[in-house]
Amino acid sequence: MKNKNVIVTGGMGFIGSHLTERLLEDNKVTVIDNGVTGRIENINHLLDHRNLTLIKGSIVDLNLTEIFQGKDYVFHLAAIPSVPRSVKDPFSSNEANVTGTLNVLIAAKESGIKKIVFSSSSSVYGDTPTLPKREEMPVNPQSPYAITKATGEMYCRVFEELYGIPTVCLRYFNVFGPRQDPNSQYAAVIPKFITAILNDENPVIYGDGEQSRDFTFVKNVVDANILSCESDITGIFNIACGRRITINQLVDYINEITGKEIKSVYADPRSGDIKHSLADISRAGDFGYNPKSNFKHELSDVVKWLGKN
Repeated sequence: MKNKNVIVTGGMGFIGSHLTERLLEDNKVTVIDNGVTGRIENINHLLDHRNLTLIKGSIVDLNLTEIFQGKDYVFHLAAIPSVPRSVKDPFSSNEANVTGTLNVLIAAKESGIKKIVFSSSSSVYGDTPTLPKREEMPVNPQSPYAITKATGEMYCRVFEELYGIPTVCLRYFNVFGPRQDPNSQYAAVIPKFITAILNDENPVIYGDGEQSRDFTFVKNVVDANILSCESDITGIFNIACGRRITINQLVDYINEITGKEIKSVYADPRSGDIKHSLADISRAGDFGYNPKSNFKHELSDVVKWLGKN
């Protein structure tokens, strides 16, 4: 993508900051972020870039129609992204993820945006036993967060059908990489476990550790956003790597990379968590998504980043 003028909502977040960084190489980028889950530290190195405009505020409150005027595309990543947090506070998740998404879609319609790429989640599949997960499967949300993402997808479809706005919904599977915050009480499992093991602390596994995830490196997610935006294709697509890693294996890999032998501590499963996650990613191949993944090498990159930060 070159010489475009784009919006990234949630551009100070973990994934959003990586996408912003890539887009800034050849495009003008306006980041919208209220800093609730995004961190300015993620884009400190970009703040002086001549092509970056940063707007600090909420997509629920801002005049998005005015901001979107003259822009080409919207990459909509702004959300409260945690399953446990949504179980504890479903209202805030709904406001940010549903009302916020509706505001983005209305503003896009009124300002003539050419395409919206919406960040969805594999959590919409719920805990159905069928593997791998395919896009045509019925959604079965098990948490308020998953409900908000399924609702966002339906809003995208309806706005495309009613108003002719091309939309793409990308269902991410367990994204990881540098800049993922290990310190939040709702931190994702990889940065939390790496930080614990680096500090010689026992990682806490909820359940027996045999639950599995289709861990997806953040670079692949950035590729999927840009490729799907550039394509004429619309619809819903799984974004993953098409392979499973158990949580017990994850701990073993981190110990191997760090040269440690830290044992896990096991606790009761958490409400809203699913047992297994694995994606069929063949449909995303229609817009050129073909992830190259070496999980141990990617995990090593995160270990190095967290060791420095």
